[in-house]
Amino acid sequence: MMPQPFRPTSYNMGSSMGSGYPGLSGSGMGMPGGMPGGMPMGAVPPQVTSGSPMGPAGTVYQAPPQQQFEQSYVENILRLNLGKTGTFYMTYENNSQWNAKIFTGVIEAAGRDHIIISDRSTGQRILLLTLNLDYITFNEPLIYQYPGVIGNPGQGR
Repeated sequence: MMPQPFRPTSYNMGSSMGSGYPGLSGSGMGMPGGMPGGMPMGAVPPQVTSGSPMGPAGTVYQAPPQQQFEQSYVENILRLNLGKTGTFYMTYENNSQWNAKIFTGVIEAAGRDHIIISDRSTGQRILLLTLNLDYITFNEPLIYQYPGVIGNPGQGR
């Protein structure tokens, strides 16, 4: 059996007597050029940036570029303060041995769901889950840059 070549076929959307939908006639959905938006047959549609708004006729509106600011999350604040010593207050529910525990150490890394600290006296590294984090205290000023603010307003005051 030989494969059949592809042959585009146009179908009538209704009769010329009226299809019950305004603007639809027997050929090409009532749009100039035979395709929605007036695009001629065989034309390549324009490239559209993901998330760009489109008008009713298929017109693409280019949105102005948005400034990307880092959001104010604990992980980002900790990343700004790597190398500083903090006291981390943690709570562990349904733990029969200890419900709350306090860790003190130097911030080595911070991720979305974890914090890595080290104890300088023992060299031990501890991985803390932010799920259990209640709060953190520091004995020195923190670097904190709120999203959208240039510089660090807390320094020098």
